[in-house]
Amino acid sequence: MTSVSDRLKTIQQNSGCALIPFITAGDPGLETTAKALQVLADNGADAIELGVPYSDPLADGPTIQAAATRALQRGVKLEDVLEIVKKFPHKTEIPIILFTYYNPIYYRGAANFLQQIKEAGVAGLVIPDLPLEESENLLQLATNIGIEVTLLVAPTSSEERIKAIAEKSQGFIYLVSVTGVTGMRTEMSNRVKDLLVELRTVTDKPIGVGFGISSPEQAKQVKAWGADAAIVGSAFVKRLAQGTTEEGLKAIGEFCKSLKEAIS
Repeated sequence: MTSVSDRLKTIQQNSGCALIPFITAGDPGLETTAKALQVLADNGADAIELGVPYSDPLADGPTIQAAATRALQRGVKLEDVLEIVKKFPHKTEIPIILFTYYNPIYYRGAANFLQQIKEAGVAGLVIPDLPLEESENLLQLATNIGIEVTLLVAPTSSEERIKAIAEKSQGFIYLVSVTGVTGMRTEMSNRVKDLLVELRTVTDKPIGVGFGISSPEQAKQVKAWGADAAIVGSAFVKRLAQGTTEEGLKAIGEFCKSLKEAIS
């Protein structure tokens, strides 16, 4: 199975920029999620971030919050999400990165949770409410089990904190492009450019930019600024939930292809 870091480093070494779409598992339905993974794989996704529905998603904007609420109302659980991953035929070359809050991990026990997602075929993990100061135990467990836990750098992070996160983060470094929650933005902050330059002085790990990219033009912009990956969430979630299932799948396929073309 290809690790997240290996996948992104290969693209990085070829002077490329990876595309990492995000979708919420179970919205608008589990069967649609399984089909959506295939559509994304067919249209240029280099890795896929799969959100586990959670009742209090503090880092997520209204689009993803609404999707998580709809999925929870349908009774979607972690085990349902992992069943989809198990059946995804391309997970060996297109890493699946699970996006989840810490409470479900704590509830199941960190070692048990990590082993469970590893057996399903998950390659990476993003936990937006896990602070650096409390990450050491989980990072060590994940290393032993073979899951890469990616940490987030916020626009407000100090130079000292950026260095510490860059050192500890696994898979890649997740650079949050805005202060606040996820969601579509009309333009990218120049602060992203400055942070990319700053990160480059302290690490050679791949850097992905997310929280706010909603168009091919913005993806192209973050690539020009030096990002190794563009992470796009709300724009995919919104398209997938609109219209019929077939219309939603077609919309995310076309959008994925346009993003990949913009950064290729």
